Amino acid sequence: MKKALLFIPLALLAVLSFMPAGTYPIDGYERTGIDRLAYLQKIVRDSIKYTRIPPGAYLSIDDIKLRLTSKADSAIAYMKEDPEFQKKIGGLFYGLDQSYSISVLDMTDTTNLKYAARNETRGYQPGSVGKLAILVAIFDQLEKLCPDDWGARVNLLKYKRVKGGPFAVYDHHTIPIYDIEKDKLSKRQAQESDVFSLYEWIDHMVAVSNNGAASVVYREALLLKVFGEKYFNLTDEEAMQWFKDTDRAEVTRLANEVVNEPLREMGITEDEWRLGGFFTNGGERYVGRMGGSIGSPKGLMKFLINLEQGKAIDSLSSLEMKRIMYQTERRIRYAYSHDLDSAAVYFKSGSFYKCDKSKGGCGDYAGNVFNYMNSVIIVEHPGGGPKYIVCLMTNVLRKNSATDHMYLAGRIDKAIREEQETATATGQ
Repeated sequence: MKKALLFIPLALLAVLSFMPAGTYPIDGYERTGIDRLAYLQKIVRDSIKYTRIPPGAYLSIDDIKLRLTSKADSAIAYMKEDPEFQKKIGGLFYGLDQSYSISVLDMTDTTNLKYAARNETRGYQPGSVGKLAILVAIFDQLEKLCPDDWGARVNLLKYKRVKGGPFAVYDHHTIPIYDIEKDKLSKRQAQESDVFSLYEWIDHMVAVSNNGAASVVYREALLLKVFGEKYFNLTDEEAMQWFKDTDRAEVTRLANEVVNEPLREMGITEDEWRLGGFFTNGGERYVGRMGGSIGSPKGLMKFLINLEQGKAIDSLSSLEMKRIMYQTERRIRYAYSHDLDSAAVYFKSGSFYKCDKSKGGCGDYAGNVFNYMNSVIIVEHPGGGPKYIVCLMTNVLRKNSATDHMYLAGRIDKAIREEQETATATGQ
């Protein structure tokens, strides 16, 4: 689709054919233009000591693969409990109440997948895990716009620059800003005046979970649907005018459709995972909420299996989204477990809590009305080590569950290692 290149400066067209074939681990800067990666790339190149990320965060672009492409059935076909594996995983929750829900898929041996679950259908407020639905939405719209031209999709992500505007505020999460010329990294909140490429806004949304970035990416997915090919040359002023001129109810309906229909196409039901609205007050000035947000281990597991199958939109989109989820930022909560230090992790965490001070025993990430904390992760240990998916969702009142998630990560990792050792010893 030649129109996909209309907005790219002519001086840049000559280098497009020489772009590397993959993205974003640390060596992905040239392809994506994400400045944060240029900073990390320089650290690696200059052999500067950097302890913020563990050894498993240094994979190259070409090291990232989809693991279940040989599995053609729908995701639910691979979510049948293995009795022995179920017993082992279930035993890890002995003494814990029903506030813990989980689904686990051991895909170390792709010819013998093993699944276990606990309260997998229970719905939770997904918090920032819901940003993965926005990631799916924008890749879905890119595929619809350029179905036969992957290069055009990548070019749009790298070269289309958009202003945050009111959608980008307000959020306490900071974003990394790297000045390449001055070799200076700083962090601050997103601002209305910020202008980044789509790739950079997506990176801010996933890598550091910035709410403003999530609202901007959601907005752009909606604009892709509304404007189609006109989106290539759409200005920030034209985009904002559309929001002002269009009936709010219609905008809300379209936004809900954009972010939730791709999930239904993957076999994820409305009660298993849905997103009800934007992540910032700025976004909600123009788009209403609809249906509320909910997530379950079952729904999120379906998504990650589709991703590994190459069926989350299509195979190239699935691989690209997996690369975006690859953690080259500081690991937190479940992913913080040192048992995972040598592993590649593809991770998203989310929290949402509410305090009633009159009830006491409440604080940051320790709500006493509700206290959701969720972790979804793909873990890939090097070589022949374990490879598996975990979707963990909790609602433990009056307690920051980050430590619980971290400890459970170590226990689950050990259990899967033991399962692997048993299978090797018995020749299964």
